[in-house]
Amino acid sequence: MTARTDAARTAAASGELRRAGAALSQTVDRPAAAPRTWRADLGLIAWQVAYEQRSFWRNRTRAFFSAGLPIMLLLLFASLNSGGRIQQLHDIKYVTFFLPGIMAYGIIITQFVNMAGGLANQRDNGLLKRMRGTPLPGWAYVGGRVGSTALTSALMAVVMIVLGVAFFGVTLRAEAIPAIALTVLLGSAAFAALGMGAVLLIPNADAAPVVANVLILPLSFISGIWYPMTDAPTWLQDVAKVFPIQRLADALQTAFDPVNHSAAFAGGDLLVLAIWLVAGIRLAMVFWRRETAR
Repeated sequence: MTARTDAARTAAASGELRRAGAALSQTVDRPAAAPRTWRADLGLIAWQVAYEQRSFWRNRTRAFFSAGLPIMLLLLFASLNSGGRIQQLHDIKYVTFFLPGIMAYGIIITQFVNMAGGLANQRDNGLLKRMRGTPLPGWAYVGGRVGSTALTSALMAVVMIVLGVAFFGVTLRAEAIPAIALTVLLGSAAFAALGMGAVLLIPNADAAPVVANVLILPLSFISGIWYPMTDAPTWLQDVAKVFPIQRLADALQTAFDPVNHSAAFAGGDLLVLAIWLVAGIRLAMVFWRRETAR
């Protein structure tokens, strides 16, 4: 009996020694966690942007309807109305009016429709839920998606400008380039945030294209993208001014307007876009909180 008791005590003591040794080894050998830096954070976003870009361009159908279709519409309408002029807007060329309008429409499609549809699909197939179990932080994922869509919008805008200037005689003042760049970036950010928030209204991925187009198409027809709204009823023009679609189109048209010899920045339109950006960020935060709580 005494021998068994001594053996049990010896085994218990050796177990305690092994646990103590393991704890000491972990304390001594485990390297300290590297402090996070802003360079590491930017690196995460850059990797996510690269991944989103590869995913976007490999899906040729989505790439065509997002970036290719607005460019094709520019070529089509500009060719059909190559000699057309708009009397209501100081007799400017039709393409000078249509280029910034279709550029705004392309930004909206790329940012709002793709963002809403993509997030709704990833929500339904469980990708957003599984992503929370990965080392990738949620903010890096959002930054990557927004950065990727903004890059696509900027590339599309550059292609449109080159085509308009080179083949259709669109005049672009050098001092208007910063205004165009700021408007494209601000509009991209606003509609990307609104696209995230719009997922709150989308019950499932199948309904995403319908909901997104119901929100966008009616407003695009009253926002001066396809034709001037100078002869529209005053109340309809006032309604359109509340929403960001007309503000984005107007800000770009101000920068391209050859009659405008003053500042190319449309301060009032940019201010309204900034307000919608804040509203979109708020809605996007509500969406992500709900996703985190699921």
